Amino acid sequence: MRHKVILDPAFRRMDEIFHPDDLLRLRAVCDVVWGKDEPMPRELIERECRDAFAIVTTRWRYGELADLPKLRAIMEVGGRHPSPAVIDYDYCRANGIRVLSCAPAFGPMVAEMALGMAIDAARQITAGHEAFRNGDEKYLWDGNEGTFTLYGETVGFVGFGGLAQRLKPLIEPFGCRLLAYDPWRTDQFLKDQGAEPFGLHDLLSRARVIFVLAIPSTENRAQIGARELALIRRDAVFVLISRSHVVDFEALTTALTEGRFRAAIDVFPQEPMPADHPIRRAPKVVLSAHRAGSVVGDSNLIGRMVVDDLEAMAHGLPPWQMQVAEPEIVARLP
Repeated sequence: MRHKVILDPAFRRMDEIFHPDDLLRLRAVCDVVWGKDEPMPRELIERECRDAFAIVTTRWRYGELADLPKLRAIMEVGGRHPSPAVIDYDYCRANGIRVLSCAPAFGPMVAEMALGMAIDAARQITAGHEAFRNGDEKYLWDGNEGTFTLYGETVGFVGFGGLAQRLKPLIEPFGCRLLAYDPWRTDQFLKDQGAEPFGLHDLLSRARVIFVLAIPSTENRAQIGARELALIRRDAVFVLISRSHVVDFEALTTALTEGRFRAAIDVFPQEPMPADHPIRRAPKVVLSAHRAGSVVGDSNLIGRMVVDDLEAMAHGLPPWQMQVAEPEIVARLP
């Protein structure tokens, strides 16, 4: 029996997340409804969703779960599981509805960007480029005052989930000492991954390069505040590449404006940031407009994961590519 799949990925574009070959695979195993860049019209939702086996979407707008008796999968392609305020996870578990996220698809892209931005900040590549453009460049040793390489440095991971585990192999060739803070992981797990378990404060005070990679939770909003930022070494690089939720951004802006340490930032509490926000003028800071996980071509991994899991479920098998919502985790989502 062929299953009906609602394909409603807006705000994402179809060609952004689906390679044509994967769309062909999807249509070979499922009856696809909609599949356009624009949001699915309300009247079509009301007519088609009741018989849907799966709904592929970036936000939930399909009514009460109890009105969708055939639903077996909610496949989120925005980048994170929906909040418990939006989805009744208890109902999903009781009624065999899997809630899946495409978050793992972003790991390789974001990890590469995190490493690139860390090297940029450590070697002051962008700063050197701007100095050259302005005719203020300094050559050889004079142009490297305060720079450093990653080789043999101490690197700290705040959060050691999927993103950190994608970044770690990229860091390994530099022979760094790896520290990790993650209250959701056991010390033995971190040791098995080649990282030393550390408390947050000790990690911030010791690491030369700090990667903030934790997912947002109800427990870690602004966890890195003014007190924590004051612990960071003056010669360190602070890389904010996951979610700004974890950091008190105004306190971070103050520290960077004062030149307390260097930073590389790809995520912000407001996007776009106000044109007059002082973070734009902070010295020795590499800024990126939330670009780490939005690479043309590589984003097709999202669609491939969706189709792989739909194909498996259509044959009575469990999904294995997308991230399954675990009760202990989603209960902590903001």
